[in-house]
Parts: sequence; C-alpha cells; structure tokens
Amino acid sequence: MKVAIVCDWLTNVGGAEKVLLKIHELYPEAPIYTSKYDPKGIDWFKDADVRTGWLQIFPSGMRRFLGVFRQRWFSHLNLSEYDLVISVTGAEAKAVKAPNGIHVSYCHVPTQYYWQMYDEYVENPGFGILNPVVRFFFKLLVKPLRKKDYKAAQDVDFFVTISDYAKELIKKYYKRDAVVVHPCVEVKDFKVKEFNEAEDYYIVTSRQVTWKKLDLAVKACLKTNRKLLVIGEGPEHKNLVKIADGSPLIKFLPLAKKDELKKYLSCAKGYLFPSMEPFGIAPVEALAAGCPVIAFKEGGAKDYVFDKKNGILFEKQTVNSLAEAIDEFEKMKFDRAEISKTADSFSEKRFDEELTNFIKSCEKKNEK
Repeated sequence: MKVAIVCDWLTNVGGAEKVLLKIHELYPEAPIYTSKYDPKGIDWFKDADVRTGWLQIFPSGMRRFLGVFRQRWFSHLNLSEYDLVISVTGAEAKAVKAPNGIHVSYCHVPTQYYWQMYDEYVENPGFGILNPVVRFFFKLLVKPLRKKDYKAAQDVDFFVTISDYAKELIKKYYKRDAVVVHPCVEVKDFKVKEFNEAEDYYIVTSRQVTWKKLDLAVKACLKTNRKLLVIGEGPEHKNLVKIADGSPLIKFLPLAKKDELKKYLSCAKGYLFPSMEPFGIAPVEALAAGCPVIAFKEGGAKDYVFDKKNGILFEKQTVNSLAEAIDEFEKMKFDRAEISKTADSFSEKRFDEELTNFIKSCEKKNEK
C-alpha cells in the first residue's frame, strides 16, 4: 500500500506531535503533508519527507489567522496516488480527500475554536490589542467555517480518536462515530526502579498557554501554602511569574530533558492538571513515574485518573476547587508502585497494535 500522512502544522513540540511521530515510525516511507513546517521549532522529523505548500511562506505566529486558507489548501491537495491517507488532526487537515483510497482520520478533537471552545476563543482570541478586530471578523466567519469543517468531517471514511470525551464531541458536532485508541505515552522511559518518599512539592509540566489554566495551579498553591515546581515555557510564562509575585513557594524551570523530568516527577508529592484537555500525555507520564495526579473532572483525564486510586478529580475549574482538592490530597496516602502500573495500558506497543489493527479493519470494510 502507498500511504500518506497529513497533519495541521509542524511548528512546535507537544502531545499531538508525539502521536504523529509514532505514526510516522509505523509508516516511515509515507510523506507527511502539512500547512507549515518549522524544523527549528520541532526537530523530530529531520529524516522524514515533509511536504508543504504556499502556506509555508507565512510566519508560524500567524497560524490563528489562516484557518480559512488551511481549509482550502488541504481540501485541494492531490492525494490520488495513495491507497491510504492518515490525517492526524485537531483542526483543518481532515479536509483532505483520498479519491482512490481510504481516509482514516486520527482526530484529536473537533476543531476547538469553531465548536466546543468557541466562547472562550471569542472572549480571548490571544492577539492582544488586536483582539477586538479579530473577534469581529471571527464572529462573521465562524458559520461558514463550521459548515466547511462539518462537511470535511463527512468526507472522512473512518474516525479514530484519543479518548471517550473526544469520541462524544465527534458524535455531537460531526454526527460521526469514532473508535478510541488512546495516544501512546513513553511509559517505560518514566518508570523508576525504586519509589522513594515523596518530597514536599507539587509539579506541573506543560506548554504555558492560557487555556491550560496553569494560573489555577499557581494560585491554589499560594492559597494552600504549598510548594509548586512549574516546568515549561510559552506565551503565558510572564503572567504566571507575575501571579507568583516572587513567592518562594513557586519555582519556575525551563523545559527539562527526559531523565531530569522523570526525577522531578518521581519525587513530587503530586501532579496538578487543571486544564480541560481531550487527553493529556503529561499526566500519564507523571503516573508512570509513580506520581499521583490531581485533575479537573472533565475531558480525557477521566480515562486515566481514577479517583482516590491514583489521584483525585476535582469538580470545578476554579482556584477554590483545586485548593480544596489539594487539602484533601494531603490527608491521603498512595501506593506509588501501584500508581505506576495504572499507566501501563498507554504504552507505545499497545498503541501500535491497536492502531494498525484498526486500520486493517478499515481496509477490510472498504473492500466489502
């Protein structure tokens, strides 16, 4: 079979890119089509055949302006030579077509700024002083954008997705069924040989953007007088430092290498996960290291955080709700070896088997 892989963009390192890398390893000869590729932002695909088009001329920072153009570019890609097209997408890449083959879409979630997070996006588009202008035009454009996004989803042959939460959203907004294949996590790389007594600090490891709600973690730890280690970078960093206001309770570190990250996670008292995400690879890495997770009780976290077993789920995405969960957590004891075992079902081997078996089943259905 001749295979092509398609993704929305390749400009930075994140959970979606980790999934894409694993699919690339399953199909190493398949070219990767994308709207924008920045090898300086992500160097994982240096040996891959990455193909871009005219959208490559735009700076990475203009990504949010280009949704209309991405829809058009992906929908007009000529992929007629391929027997199998795999789109790995949370935005417009699902618009590709496989006229002489099948299109399997590993859809992280319906395009969030068109659908489930539309209100949040309109409230804060993330363009600073240009927010009023962007807000005005986005409100005008969102209906035709939704219409095209919905139509693109109808042209997909088979959907696979990352969590039960994402599956429900695909059904709600696209009226399509999807099979859940949880993303692969480098579980074995975060395993420790011995579980020591936890040190007196909590931890968050994340790209620092507004919708991750890392400000809740900082404020909750200040409120409960708990130490917090914040690892990562991003446009929200300055704001988080401002919220911490020089408190010795909050410590910031840049992105850490995997071995360093494993050490920080394995020694932490608990991992704070206040964001609402379709899945969330970083908390599973924490679990693999034996670190219990305190997570918001929505989204993909419910697929791997089991209340009172390997962490705590808190009810509301507020400082008070997270602070109350931290106080409750402080009274509990967890078996870190057992916590580590709960991450085993998200291994790379499991992902390889489930995804390849799903694609084989799609091929058989298509033959009929």
